[in-house]
Amino acid sequence: MKLTNINYPTKHDYAVQICKKLEQYKDELHKEFIKKEQINSCYIDDLLDENYAKEIYQAFPQIENLLLLKDIREYKYVGMQMNKYHPILEEIIYAFQDSRVVSLISEITSIKELLPDKYLYAGGISLMSKDCFLNPHLDNSHDKDRKNYRVLNLLYYVTPDWKQEYGGNLELWEQGLKQNCRTIHSKFNRLVIMITNKSSLHSVSKVNHQGQRCCVSNYYFSPKPAESNEYFHVTSFRGRPEQRLRDIVLQGDAILRNGIRKIFTHGIRKPHYYQNVDRK
Repeated sequence: MKLTNINYPTKHDYAVQICKKLEQYKDELHKEFIKKEQINSCYIDDLLDENYAKEIYQAFPQIENLLLLKDIREYKYVGMQMNKYHPILEEIIYAFQDSRVVSLISEITSIKELLPDKYLYAGGISLMSKDCFLNPHLDNSHDKDRKNYRVLNLLYYVTPDWKQEYGGNLELWEQGLKQNCRTIHSKFNRLVIMITNKSSLHSVSKVNHQGQRCCVSNYYFSPKPAESNEYFHVTSFRGRPEQRLRDIVLQGDAILRNGIRKIFTHGIRKPHYYQNVDRK
């Protein structure tokens, strides 16, 4: 993917458009987000000017310039060291961290004291090509320093003409793995806002298309959990309903890693986050 336009928008330009769209549909988004009997979530289409969204997609790096995460839990490509990529990607990521955007997201979700993450811990950009997937899981409950709770996940999809049947869609397991999941199409120019707590089990369906599903990801944190009680857990994966053996293995893996993380604040592996970033 190549982007030849050097007069790209700034994070301010993006933030203005994002705010305008969120403000326009704020009440509808709030009603959707707080619905009972589902993982708190909502989405909005046509977030940015279509040409802006296409430019973001065109700016995505080649697969070989991204970090490959591949095991029985997941298969995807990610990037968070944003100074290695086209500047437009850093601009759109940090547009979602603009104080005006954060304030509107707080109103939509009724979650107070939201803190964007300039280090992009587990955020940044992600790319999924054919056969990529993400098994059902709960996101890590805290930030990289285990000081604040991870409470919201913002997913902005930018692949033009990405059809639902291509896979790579967000799946929400509201009634657990014994019931069918709810699917949110990773549609072009769509922003999904989803709560992350100790019951927000979600996954990404396997990609069965020769294209590349690209996504810009941000997490918001808060000093308080998204639930009434405090809790702690690492990113905890499960097997899909038909993956019984894998489910047993992954549950054991989560228990082991959770125990290690309680002893070692940062775990035993180097966390992935934007290093040497200087942002206010």
